Amino acid sequence: MVSLPRERDNVVFDDERLLEVGRRVLRMEAEEIARAAARVGRELVEAARIISRCEGRLVVVGMGKSGLVGRKIAATLASLGTPAFFLHAAEGSHGDLGMVCREDAGLFLSNSGQTREVLEVLPFFRRLGAPVIAMTGNPSSRLAGDSDVVIHSGVEKEADPLGLAPTTSTTLQLALGDALAGMVTELRGLRPEDFALFHPGGSLGRRLLLRVSDVMSTGERVPRVTSGASVREALFEITSKGFGATIVEDERGMATGIFTDGDLRRLLEDRGVDSLSLPIEEVMTRDPRTISPDRLAAEAMHIMEEREISCLVVTEEGRATGIIHIHELLKAGVV
Repeated sequence: MVSLPRERDNVVFDDERLLEVGRRVLRMEAEEIARAAARVGRELVEAARIISRCEGRLVVVGMGKSGLVGRKIAATLASLGTPAFFLHAAEGSHGDLGMVCREDAGLFLSNSGQTREVLEVLPFFRRLGAPVIAMTGNPSSRLAGDSDVVIHSGVEKEADPLGLAPTTSTTLQLALGDALAGMVTELRGLRPEDFALFHPGGSLGRRLLLRVSDVMSTGERVPRVTSGASVREALFEITSKGFGATIVEDERGMATGIFTDGDLRRLLEDRGVDSLSLPIEEVMTRDPRTISPDRLAAEAMHIMEEREISCLVVTEEGRATGIIHIHELLKAGVV
């Protein structure tokens, strides 16, 4: 059995010295991304346009560490509405090329540009007439020479202490993939609502898809009193409906105010139980913050958090059609 290296007993690594190793790796990778940002040009634009105009899917091809990065690039593009999947180069030459269509485009990742398995897959794309984008650290490689667009992902040095493991090079590949994804998203004019359609099962989808109308309370569940009601009547409405507040409406059914259990506590502290006979119109909060039912539920949550309130009156053309409580938003996963 091979003995794996462990922490060396004869070398003292204090915390600051060890931390500097980590910081050096981060600086090296950041510097390579900055160099690439200054170096890239029209080739990145051409690649983004090939992807955005593709009538099929983007097939991301790679091996080893570049393959792992390729999986992430394909996943990012797919989450942003660009049909994409990862094709393992070795599996491709053993039958998986059957998934590739002539309407597709290819994004080939290879730091050396000479990876045998990647090069074996390339002629199939050429025969189909599918455009090929190469992301390689060697612009003079065979992969680069046989591709339509070449994105240079070369680095001066890998960031690990030995300078051997794919670290800086794979970080740059990933960053270039994110750059492409951002450009394609811009070209496609993707909206937050579109993005949510690809993430319906998670909290992200709930935040972006859920409307106020989906979670608000309506009908008999809505606490409401007329402007001529007394504080005592408002108290009964607050306690019976369980929202900690009641809407106050005028004779036309327009929402003119809101009265909360907090308002009631302060009123009783200041004026005692005699205040229960007061007209609600004298003590309510006028012109309450409202929201329309077609607004995003996430917007309702933002308003509540910003104003430190627990519910919002839902109105249409000034009429109270419902009420939404922060507990309903939390139960719906809008956080």
